Amino acid sequence: MLKPIIFTIFAIFGITSISTAQSSLAQEVGIIFGPVTFQSDFGERNNFDTNIGNTGFGLGIVHFINFSSNSNRESFFTEHFKVRSELSFTKTNLKNYGEWVDKKPATLGVLQLQAMKGSTTLLNLGFQLEFSPFMKIHDYENTIGSFSPYGSLGFQASYYSTNVTSSLGPLGTPATTFPKYLTPSDGRQHGFSSETGVVLSAVAGVGVHYKLSEMSDLMFECRYQAFSSDWVDGLNPNKALYKENKSKDSQIWFNLGYIFYLDF
Repeated sequence: MLKPIIFTIFAIFGITSISTAQSSLAQEVGIIFGPVTFQSDFGERNNFDTNIGNTGFGLGIVHFINFSSNSNRESFFTEHFKVRSELSFTKTNLKNYGEWVDKKPATLGVLQLQAMKGSTTLLNLGFQLEFSPFMKIHDYENTIGSFSPYGSLGFQASYYSTNVTSSLGPLGTPATTFPKYLTPSDGRQHGFSSETGVVLSAVAGVGVHYKLSEMSDLMFECRYQAFSSDWVDGLNPNKALYKENKSKDSQIWFNLGYIFYLDF
């Protein structure tokens, strides 16, 4: 499963480079990195400890096609939009937080939730359309020290690998597993699963570019990624029985980036 994805990644980046070179479109490349907070079935949703505790790290390579080049006629689209492709990697370790884990005295169920751990690794490939509403791209490129806020929308395909364990022993028995995770769910034997797979996601972000020098930018972005599956974290209790777990997995990535212009 992973080999075809890797082959597709290099094919897409190769085609993109050839097409942009032939059409004289400007290109930018960069690296992004920063913390990722995972919203999942681990922990209590909208809980501060859950949001802070289930935080991982992401690293990515980005490529921009910039339509605002000297060989193109100026238009609203060329002066305010860029197409961004991305290859990124994120990993998050997960555990349960919230009132049910902190409950006193510690019953067997509380101990089972405390003992459950997970991890999720994602290899993402996707595209976004980036819109800068307040400043023309030409004006931004020619003004060192300027800021250009933007918003972006797009999609990604991700290869995920998740692992769910318990310090009490192998999951799947009443002695080690909280009852709602023993119920069959969505084609799996239980409400947990250590597995690999491919998932699609919608991506939306807001951020700002800072013109560092003639040929380089800094960027800061906050991005929301909503997955099409609820198995990305390895937990998915039966939604017909457990309404509190109705939301699918998602993550928020706060990233800082350095962008270098290949053409200007």
